Amino acid sequence: MNAPLPNIPLVASLDAEWRRLDFLVWCLSRNRQGEAVGEAEISRLRELQAEVDALRAPEGAWEAALGFGLTHIEYDILACALGPELEPRLGWAFQNLQAGAAQPWATRSLIQELLALDAAQSEQLRRALEPGAALRRRRMLRVDQDDPYRPITPEPWLVARLTGRPLDVPPPPGAVAVDLVAAWDELVLPPSRLAMLREFLLWIDQRDTVVGQWGGQKVGGPVALFAGPSGTGKTFAASVIAHALGWRLYRVDLGRLVSKYVGETEENLNRLFDAAHGQPMVLQFDEADALFSKRGEVKEARDRYANMEVSHLLTRIEAHDGPCILTTNLRKQLDSAFTRRFQMVVEFPRPDAASRAELWRRLLPPRAPLDPAVDPVFLGNAVALTGGGIRNAALHAAYLAAGQGCGIGLPHIAHALWRELAKEGREIAAQDLGLLAAHLPRELLDDD
Repeated sequence: MNAPLPNIPLVASLDAEWRRLDFLVWCLSRNRQGEAVGEAEISRLRELQAEVDALRAPEGAWEAALGFGLTHIEYDILACALGPELEPRLGWAFQNLQAGAAQPWATRSLIQELLALDAAQSEQLRRALEPGAALRRRRMLRVDQDDPYRPITPEPWLVARLTGRPLDVPPPPGAVAVDLVAAWDELVLPPSRLAMLREFLLWIDQRDTVVGQWGGQKVGGPVALFAGPSGTGKTFAASVIAHALGWRLYRVDLGRLVSKYVGETEENLNRLFDAAHGQPMVLQFDEADALFSKRGEVKEARDRYANMEVSHLLTRIEAHDGPCILTTNLRKQLDSAFTRRFQMVVEFPRPDAASRAELWRRLLPPRAPLDPAVDPVFLGNAVALTGGGIRNAALHAAYLAAGQGCGIGLPHIAHALWRELAKEGREIAAQDLGLLAAHLPRELLDDD
């Protein structure tokens, strides 16, 4: 699993890599024609090599963007794999050097010849392309087989990060994309919960250190449970984690996967996880309490089969190479035997008055005209809503004000809060709005 990368397009800094590859292509072409490479060419190659070494140094552009600490041969492979994607002229050159090739990508045999590797160096090249080596363990490259004539291609996420292009990863079967981009500074949570979310991220971006370098036990996932009332920010937090990784967040619709036919649910789950395995995506499973509730007595065959489905789902989640986030509004309904198998369990509390004030400040449209009486601290103390409720009320108030052609005032907010509280399906009264009750339009009370 690759580590998260900063949003720094690197491609503009790599010109020396492409000029060196251009020159190596020219040298190889001359060599194949029986023409010797002279001292002037060797001197030029040394100059280009010095520029490339500067890019690959600990303080160089590669490390600043990737931070992977690759070896020289690994960077050579990476440059050869990325060259045809980032500089098309190299793709044409590589194709011309590989007689009969129908594609522009470099193969291990071409890289070996291009770099003029001796026997020992060629073995280093082969080992650097093994499945357990850094380039493939971090899923930077695709190599179909251990075959010197197979093309070596870069993973889409790597190209996207180096170029700044958006990553277009198709959703796995049974999942839909969550089109929400959120950053750490947008989360309004207690510091302890923020710390837990950052710790969960460490399970992803430090896996290579703990497992690859320190020999720690490899586990799947990681898997986190986000528990808390509706509207407390569970999906928002999942979006923050996905954004920090530079990946997409996909919500799994279990209704499309669970089937009444024996064996079909397992097949659907297998298709989901096979498609998502190792891909740059975060999977979110909502209503985990419905899946991992406390187990009762098996009274009929269907109960036993349902337990088998849950067991299969949990096995696939734990074996999945990629982060999974399960959410629930009913933590107490979950079987503790399941929760112990998660890497992190994060409780999302209802926001306190200070947090509600901060949410009002952030969620009222930033360029909307506000009446001077609209004070986020006052609003935070008035009604104890969750972040989702505040978001809905803030937008509703904005639309009410826009419809009247004026700025947002306390009557608009009181009106919006009244509508929001009514969604709960219980009897509400003016006093439910606290200090905002005095600003509630009289016609709303008369309607009731």
